[in-house]
Amino acid sequence: MAGGCRAQLSIDLEALRHNFQQVRQAAPASKIMAAVKANGYGHGMVKVAQALTEADAFAVATVAEALTLKRAKISQPIVILEGFLDLEELNLAVEEGFICVIHSPYQLELMENKLQGELKVWVKIDSGMHRLGFPLSRVESVNSRLAKMENVELIGWMSHFSDADDLNNPKTDRQIDDFSRATAGLKGERSLANSGGILGWPDSHLDWVRPGIMLYGSSPFANKSAEELGLRPVMHFTAKIITVNRCQQGDSVGYGSSWQCPEDMAVGVVSVGYGDGYPRHAAFGTPLLVNGGEYPLIGRVSMDMVTIDLRSNPDLKTGDEVVLWGGGLPVDRIAASATTISYELFCGVTQRVVRK
Repeated sequence: MAGGCRAQLSIDLEALRHNFQQVRQAAPASKIMAAVKANGYGHGMVKVAQALTEADAFAVATVAEALTLKRAKISQPIVILEGFLDLEELNLAVEEGFICVIHSPYQLELMENKLQGELKVWVKIDSGMHRLGFPLSRVESVNSRLAKMENVELIGWMSHFSDADDLNNPKTDRQIDDFSRATAGLKGERSLANSGGILGWPDSHLDWVRPGIMLYGSSPFANKSAEELGLRPVMHFTAKIITVNRCQQGDSVGYGSSWQCPEDMAVGVVSVGYGDGYPRHAAFGTPLLVNGGEYPLIGRVSMDMVTIDLRSNPDLKTGDEVVLWGGGLPVDRIAASATTISYELFCGVTQRVVRK
């Protein structure tokens, strides 16, 4: 199949920078640690970092991701959210000047016994997520142990929200209060707010905010669209109609014969499937956009193709561009139809998709 007919991905860096300014507008007094982990949420970590020249720091998940940014000559501080996993990674972090988030007794012990060279750290506190972080009751003890390490510079304290996507959930206020009490009087900066916190919980902004999904044009809230929040789509995922079939009433379409034509109709075959990252569990009726009009998905998503109902415009033809998500078709709508979240769709676009 010709390359021009396959699925394609284009990244709008101007939209990315616009979304960054929405962060700045929402939290004008805070520094911004932009999350570019997971290959920039599937958008291309290096390109994203190079475009966000105003970011005060970048957040990644692993030492390997940090090394990718360093090799691309990214000049801003690089923060590893999971910190180091072993002595080799600790030594690499020291050698490369990475900032590590520490969250476990194991990491403290490794620093106390094996650290050679200088290291900057954030400390992760568990304020209610119950994933990573020291318990609230251990904050004073952790602070005391770090104070005895002459080669360690404590930048500050951070935590992570579990329910900031729900504006009616009081747990976020409790996490803010618990975090504030636990760190009161301690030296260092503070960071709590993810995208949901930035847009929905001003009390969480503190010294640093850590935007992720909002940078890429997706809403962190189930009941508010990206457009309502002033965010623009950054990823534009497209494919092409590769043939139009004339099917008869009663014909089944796709694997499992789970969709039957209710009448004689045109069916478009589109050059994308789960092998490209289109969600396999997208429901019948999931919209695809062609020439400004929406056309519903019919039949099961296969590895290389999907099929769409063209009854409303049977004159569409081979070569017409199909928007899978992006301009005119918010990714959040597709995610909801596939019972998933935009994060997974962004990260799931595969390497065989042509990148612009």
